[in-house]
Formats: sequence, C-alpha cells, structure tokens
Amino acid sequence: MKVREIMTPDPLTISPNHKVCEVVNIFIANKIDGAPVLDEKGKLVGLFTKSHIYRAISRGLDMNTKVEDLMTRKILTGHPEDEFGDVLNATVPRLPVVNENGQVVGIITRGDIAKAFFNSYRNMSLELDTIINSTHNAIISVDEKGIINVWNLSAAKLLGIEAEDAAGKSIREVLPTAKLMDVIQTGKVETLKKVKLNDRYFMSNRSPIKKDGKIIGAVAVLQDISELDKMSKELFYVKELNEELDAIVESSFDGLFITDGKGKILRYNKAFEQLTGINAHEYLGLSVEDIRRDGIISEPVTCHVLEKKKSITIMQTSKTGKLTLTTGNPVIDASGEIIRVVCNVRDITELNLLKHQLKKAQGLSQHYENQLRTLRLRYDNTESLVVSSAKMRQLLDMVIRLASVDSTILIMGESGTGKELIAETIHSNSSRRDKPFIKVNCGAIPENLLESELFGYDGGAFTGAKREGKSGYIELASGGTLFLDEIGEMPLNLQVKVLRFLQNKEIIRVGGSSVINVDVRIVAATNRDLLEMVQHKQFREDLYYRLNVVPVCVPPLRGRKDDIPPLAAHFVEVFNYKYKKNKKISQSVVDILMQYDWPGNIRELENLIERMVVTTIDDNITGEDLPSFLRDKVGSSSSYIIVSGIVPLRDAVESVEKQLLERVYANYRTTRQMAKELKVDASTVVRKAAKYCIIRDS
Repeated sequence: MKVREIMTPDPLTISPNHKVCEVVNIFIANKIDGAPVLDEKGKLVGLFTKSHIYRAISRGLDMNTKVEDLMTRKILTGHPEDEFGDVLNATVPRLPVVNENGQVVGIITRGDIAKAFFNSYRNMSLELDTIINSTHNAIISVDEKGIINVWNLSAAKLLGIEAEDAAGKSIREVLPTAKLMDVIQTGKVETLKKVKLNDRYFMSNRSPIKKDGKIIGAVAVLQDISELDKMSKELFYVKELNEELDAIVESSFDGLFITDGKGKILRYNKAFEQLTGINAHEYLGLSVEDIRRDGIISEPVTCHVLEKKKSITIMQTSKTGKLTLTTGNPVIDASGEIIRVVCNVRDITELNLLKHQLKKAQGLSQHYENQLRTLRLRYDNTESLVVSSAKMRQLLDMVIRLASVDSTILIMGESGTGKELIAETIHSNSSRRDKPFIKVNCGAIPENLLESELFGYDGGAFTGAKREGKSGYIELASGGTLFLDEIGEMPLNLQVKVLRFLQNKEIIRVGGSSVINVDVRIVAATNRDLLEMVQHKQFREDLYYRLNVVPVCVPPLRGRKDDIPPLAAHFVEVFNYKYKKNKKISQSVVDILMQYDWPGNIRELENLIERMVVTTIDDNITGEDLPSFLRDKVGSSSSYIIVSGIVPLRDAVESVEKQLLERVYANYRTTRQMAKELKVDASTVVRKAAKYCIIRDS
C-alpha cells in the first residue's frame, strides 16, 4: 500500500511565527491535533501538535510564545510513492508527506493509519471468504470448544446444511461423526481418512489449528468420494487410450509430430527425436515457432497447414543435417476448425545418399573405363618401383612413413623420374588404399574444362552440360587420394578455388550453390620450380605453401646411377614378355648406360630399352646396337662436364651445377667443406641443393 493512498492531502499548515494561543484556536476550529510548520518559503521546518500545547501549559509558559520555540524540528518525512509499511510504525504517530521538491503535499495521522488498517483487514477478510467459498472441496473449521467458525458453500451443498444454520453451533450437534474434537485433543494431522457424514462418504484431511504453539481449533477438508470414483474411472479410461496412442505413435518407423490448432506442440515420437536431435520432452507445450526459431527444422510444415488448411508435403532439412520428406495433415472438427495437425516425417537422407553414391559410382566407372582404355595401350607389370641406390631406398622409406598420415604431399622432380609411381606408392600403403585413387594431369586438360572436370557441375551449368549434372574428380576421389600431376600448369584463376578446397575440404560445383564436404587426400607433383614461379607471379604463394606441407624430391636418374642396371634388366624382362622375345643385355651396354647423362630420366631409359628389344636382330644386345648419338655423347664426355647435345646455356649451367653438387655431397660431410671446395658461400650450397632436390646418401 502506497503512502499516497492513505495520507490526508493538502494539510493545514502553520508558520514558525504563530503564537501558541493562535494555534489553539486553529486546532479547535479545524478539529485537528497537529500541523506541519512551514517557513516563509514554504519549506518544512518542524511539526507542532497538541502535545506541545500541553507541555507549554504544564510549564506555565506564556500563550504568546511562538511556535518555533516549542516545535519539534527533527522530524521524519515520507514520499507519496513510499510503501506504507516501510515508513510508519508504532513510534511514529503522524508523518508529513513531501514531494520531490520538498513541498508538503499531505500528512498521515493516527486516524489515517487506523483507517488504513481497517480497510486492509476488511479486504483480506473478504478475499479469504471468497477463496474459501470458491473451493470445490468442503471446508469446516471449529474453535477449541468445537464451535463452528467456517462452513463454506461446498460444505453446504454436499452436506445439505446452510452456513447460517451451522455457524456458531457445536460440531458435535451438527456433525456428530466428524471427529474434529479428536484432532484438537491429539494435535495430530489425519490425512486421507474415509468418513461418513449425513449418509455420504467423504475422503477427509483433518489438521489442528495452532497459534503460538497452542491448539486453538481444527479444520477439515472433505472430498466427495463418489466424484473421485467417477473421475478415477474416467482417468483410467483416458490412461488406457493414452497408452494405446503412445504405443501406436512410438511404433511408427517415421517421425510423428502433433500440434493443436494453434501450433502448440502436443507430442512427438522417438523417430522424430532421432531425426531432429531433440530430447524427449524438450519442446512439449511450446509453439512450433520455437522449433523454427531454434533451427530444429528448416521450414515447419505445420505452419503451412495452419495457413492453407489443407494437407501439405515439403522437403525439409533438420538440425542434424538429415533430409526429410514431411507431410502435414489437418484434423478438422464439426465446425470446420483445425484442432490438430499431424505431421509424418520420413528420413530420405539415406535414399539421397544412395542416389549420390550411384552417380559417384557411375562417374568412377566412367573414369576407370577411360583409364583401362589407356592402359590397354601399355604393357603390363611396369607400375612397380625398381630401387637399388641408397638415395632411392632412403626416399622409399620416407614415402612409406608419409603414407601412414594424411598430410598434403608435393612431389618434385624432373620429367620421367617416376613421380606418379611415388604417388601410387603413397596411396597403396595408406589407410585409403581401398578407396579411389584419381589421377588428374593439370597440363593435359584444356583450361576451360579443367574447373568443371575437377569440381563437377550441376545440370544446365553451361551449354552441353548433362541435365543431371556430373561429379568432378574431387568428388570421385572422396575417401581416397587425388593426384594432381603437373600442378604448375594449373591456371591462376583456378588456383584460388583449389586453395579454398584445401583449406575447408568443401567444394561448390560449377553452376551450383550448395556446399559439398569432401574427405580426400591431396598429392601433387611438378617438374617445375614452383618457388621461382611464385616469385614471377606465375603461381599463387598461398597455394604453394598449402601444397608444400611435406615436400618429396625425386632425384634424377643421373643422380642415382646405381639404379640403372636393375632398371635396364627390368625393362628388358618387361618387353621380352610383351613382344614374346628373349633378349639379353650385355655388360658393355650397361657400362655405356652408366656413363650417359639421361636428361629424359627413367622414361628415356625405358624407351631406349624398348627400341633395342624390338630392333636388334640377335638375342644379345651389344654396344653396337646402341643409337649412335648415345655412343658419341658418352665417348666425348669429359671428366668434369657432361653436355647432352646442344641445349640453352642456362640449362647447361644448371646441369653442371647439379653434377658438381652431387659430387661434393658424395665426397664431403659438411656444407662448409663443400663450399670451400666449390669456392662459394655455404648458404649458396644449401640453396642450390634444395633447388635441385639433392639429398645426402645415408
């Protein structure tokens, strides 16, 4: 209760200069016993009451004494918006009320306080009577002598005795079997007691009424058992129906989602919980708008059914990422109003995935068919690595270790050194060995087709595109390994999309808008100096560092000449099998092959062996069967520099640098010793060795 509700507004005030005799007349004329004292500016300076007059008379003071000499100066004040109980108590008989500016706007007197308490008591009494009489159960209370104090309307209705006839009488007289007096005597609470009153049975709860620890009466609350029996039967029937409905709803393989005619969620089954990832009772009682707001389902079909008042079927995406086909059906009452909306939610993610996998399998089938068509033109059993030199054994050991992790690998080396075989070795020894291994030669596919071949396209993306779209090589390699050969030939504009894929493992098809997640390992290869291309703005720096996580340098054949004899023997065996020959290679031929520089590396050696197998007449291949250009070059080679024909000066310089570095790496242990022998700085040795992929033999 606020102070403004009980105060006397605009009270009579007096000034400090008023005489006591004048104030007496004012009090008598206005029938008041106190007033605030205001100065000439209207500011509250004190309080003067009849008690001050009494004290002045008892002291024999002159009645012409001024108010300011007797008034109480230290006074409490209130504000109109203060709570009544916070500012008043028994020690404050009256209280001036001031506003924000300090002006007196009212006063609370003893009469005001008494009136407030009376009104409060009356309101509480009326409210209590209303509550008691509004209760469905019968309520009866008695005092310590058994005299009835409370007999509510339900008691009158159930017992057939009006409150006027029962109030003030003894409970023993009105209801002899009530036993309320027993509760007063024992002081114990009795709950759920079956009693018979006026030929009717009730379930009774009886409690003693205590005040300050003393029992001053008892109260009984009566529930008609006949009504409970009826309700119990109805509840049992409803429970059976509910259990039956629950069994039907939960037995559905599809998700079921049921709301009322206003979109309030009534129930949903476990299948729906699994589809959406929500808990059993998380959204019961909430609105379907809460489902939409929290992103549980992208577009609730219930909203469309309530709007259009007919069955609706739409595709939805749940929060768990599942694609569903949902049908919402309205349940309409006799007046044509929707009272329920029942939604049937079917998970079609698996069907969609199977469709996607089918397309992917068809794409893989087409890709492998193209690969097989190419392989038919080749010979068999040439896909294995032939390793003899320490450099290659060390390289192969490292490749096997790298195969066990999923790091991106960049294979560098000259053309014809077997980079593709290294990539296949990585894949076949990895955990992805049973998944696809897709090879893409970035330099062999036209620039305008490379993007759609890598990333795929949606139907209608460009003229000539298949209507159903096509999966790209990246999608086809999902779960396996994608080998990007000749990565240095990739156009700059496409390098941006490849970089984004490497960072996020996500792609967007050409002409498409949806993001596709792809789990694939990337192995790239190049025979070009990518770092130099980066410096000349021919290759993106960020893509270079993203690819160059684990570099693998494949040495040229001239840097691992110990591999030449076993390679030559291997190729002779391969081509003998292919062409039904029985050729053998003499030691003199091997000696000459060991002296040659092999600018074409293993591919050049392979082609040379095939030529000799198919062109020589005798079964024994001798030095005379070698091409004249090779015999001439080997014969004219000096002990310091080997030049393979007329080549650009820059290539010749690089060839000499490689040979010199290979020799010093074989003969010296430290870069300081190598630099001293070559008469250059140690940093130059390190930089040049990295450029030509020269590594130390173990």
